[in-house]
Amino acid sequence: MLLRLENIDTYYGQIHILQGVSLEVGEGELVCLLGGNASGKSTTLKTILGIVKPRRGSVRFADEDVVDRSTSYRIGKGMAIVPENRRLFAPMTVQENLEMGAYLKNGGSREDFDRVFSLFPLLHERRKQLAGTLSGGEQQMVAMGRALMSRPKLLLMDEPSMGLAPILVERNFEIIKEVHESGVAILVVEQNANVSLSIADRGYVLQTGRVVLSGPAASLIENEDLRKAYLGR
Repeated sequence: MLLRLENIDTYYGQIHILQGVSLEVGEGELVCLLGGNASGKSTTLKTILGIVKPRRGSVRFADEDVVDRSTSYRIGKGMAIVPENRRLFAPMTVQENLEMGAYLKNGGSREDFDRVFSLFPLLHERRKQLAGTLSGGEQQMVAMGRALMSRPKLLLMDEPSMGLAPILVERNFEIIKEVHESGVAILVVEQNANVSLSIADRGYVLQTGRVVLSGPAASLIENEDLRKAYLGR
């Protein structure tokens, strides 16, 4: 298993945020982590990345317990993040933003750029344009491309549909599916259950810091409680 969280308890001060959370992502899998506001999704992501350290439990990545390892160590071992709201370097060009994604690999090879530009042809056209002048959908492409420049084993995506028009959300998830089909394992943290489950292999549902549902994406889509809570049916 590429990523495994086991019985994670994470606190902010005295506030118990994550309560016994366990989840896993296999090699080449696309898994979604669903939940509303204050469900614990962001804290789970920060725990995976090492930004927040759990009080109890283990985080195993690529056959190693990394719970005491730094964020930079985990990134060097093969994690990459597409953060919420993209967080690009606005005064820098598209090309420079992509190079920042490969800073551990000396700015990236021609092969890395070719791979990103094959997924996002528009970025090749805009490579000399300042990232801050791009549209929201284009910025999302840069954020994904920047993460892929490090050749990650696991791509973590935080709310990739946030702030995008519905037609862009659909295109964005088509691209996520293409990246997944290229062999990259992906964990998508989302509120948009419908579109996430439509491309995922498996899913987990968080509610007030606990995993309340998990299973194959197809079975979660048919779950009556999930349909009422997240799918509007």
